[in-house]
Amino acid sequence: MTAINGARSRTKAYGWVEPTVNGSTSSDSNAPVANDPYANRFELNQFVLYVERLPDTVQRAHVDWGYHLTALYGTDYRYTTDKGYLSQQLLDDHHQYGFDPALEYVDVYFPHVAQGMNVRAGRFISIPGIEAQLAPNNYVFSHSLLYAVDPFTDTGILATIKLSDRWLVQLGLTASHDVAPWTRDAKPSLDACVSYTTHSVNDNIYACANGINDGEYAYNNMQQYDATWYHRFSKSVHMATEAYSMSERDVPAAGGSIAPEKGTNGAACRPGAQRCFAPEYALANYVQREFSPHDYVSFRSDFLNDKKGQRTGVATRYSENTLSWTHWFGSTVQLRPEVRFDQSWDRAAYNNGARSSQFTAASDLIFHY
Repeated sequence: MTAINGARSRTKAYGWVEPTVNGSTSSDSNAPVANDPYANRFELNQFVLYVERLPDTVQRAHVDWGYHLTALYGTDYRYTTDKGYLSQQLLDDHHQYGFDPALEYVDVYFPHVAQGMNVRAGRFISIPGIEAQLAPNNYVFSHSLLYAVDPFTDTGILATIKLSDRWLVQLGLTASHDVAPWTRDAKPSLDACVSYTTHSVNDNIYACANGINDGEYAYNNMQQYDATWYHRFSKSVHMATEAYSMSERDVPAAGGSIAPEKGTNGAACRPGAQRCFAPEYALANYVQREFSPHDYVSFRSDFLNDKKGQRTGVATRYSENTLSWTHWFGSTVQLRPEVRFDQSWDRAAYNNGARSSQFTAASDLIFHY
């Protein structure tokens, strides 16, 4: 890859391979834990190739452009699948392994709009939050429950405008969450975000209204209001906190006469109701401590209230705590072992509804190329 990328072209090709292993007190399924839903298994979670050209956004002289393409193969394709993008692998055929063209977009940078504006068009990661689905973009291997049930990718257009060194705003129009624009579930949806960074650069607050439309039930048509707060205690310690509220209206009742969309769950509505309002609330906190340029430790606490069970399949409150260590071997290999304890508080949700608690020990190994 060094030879390929060593040319004068600004287009670069790179990626990673991510094998994983986990041991669990559950015998069958770790769900709703992500990204190791298969209990006591060795898996290939991600084999990813990036091809990209980054726009030059560190100048104010001229318009510039870029693009990004991602090819993803592995068990994690289930977490990036959009209805309409090869989604039959998961929604119809229920394959354990699959391929997803997770990201395809173009960027155009306009330096003279405010202090710089980037316009992105195509399929991109849903913008709010601490975590992202591509493995190296996360503090630890497994994902929070908060992230496991929220939107993953959107298709549309997004403008990111730098107003000053403190303020940044984003406005976008998408086809709703996790659906291609050509599907019947697509709906014009608004994204609006604002980011503020303090003068000391010790704090950043980022708030988003994500995928906002009429909120009527469709495939993953969650109405999400999300906020994150990053705080730096010192050069080696910082934390990241995220909270959100999500909902859909008129979700089909689980076990009712109206079938939910393939790949989604019905809601635990009151007896006799065919549809109902289904909200979710979540909060997650990360604390990071760097010990050397090659080592850091993370501790995550996480709470999810899936009030009607529409996101996880079980109407209950969840919590989890994860302790993780990340070590870099040189500059190309990452090891991220972790221990994690999950609890469902109102009814059993783990191991296909057989357990109300679950302990896992897991790790991934990321080979960058």
